[in-house]
Amino acid sequence: MSVAIDPGADIPGAEPADKGTYGVLIMNPNSSACHPGDGTKSLNRLPYLAEPLLRFDLHQELDELRREDSWQRETGRSSKTLAKYPDFRIVLVLMKAGTLMNEHRAEARISIQALRGKILLHVPDQKSVELSAGQLLTLDCGIHHDVEALEESAFLLTVAWPKGTARS
Repeated sequence: MSVAIDPGADIPGAEPADKGTYGVLIMNPNSSACHPGDGTKSLNRLPYLAEPLLRFDLHQELDELRREDSWQRETGRSSKTLAKYPDFRIVLVLMKAGTLMNEHRAEARISIQALRGKILLHVPDQKSVELSAGQLLTLDCGIHHDVEALEESAFLLTVAWPKGTARS
């Protein structure tokens, strides 16, 4: 396997390249600890969440979340796990205006990709960060945070644990 890289990039193992050309980084495909289909073996419940290829219509998924009982409860939010691998999760979250997901943290790196509306991320000792549809934020592992919906909002929460440290 070879990958084209920017000649100005400082990547260990990359072969030097002439100015204006691309170098090549040779990667050993057999050294990977990740193998397609491994995720389904670790899931006793809902193994389809770890299929090697998953595809979603997010508009349809959001419509379905609005029909869930959880959307009518006083928490004002509903969520659905879209993908669940041993070291990686994607969760679709829908929140009503004015609702709050109180302080929590993950022992993993996360990203929050706003799909609709506006959310405010409160992080202790830092200025709050507003995210609108189309914006993405990342947080390092272990950072406490709250999520507040300023208006009806939807976002994708992605969680990536170091290999072998995820919780079920």
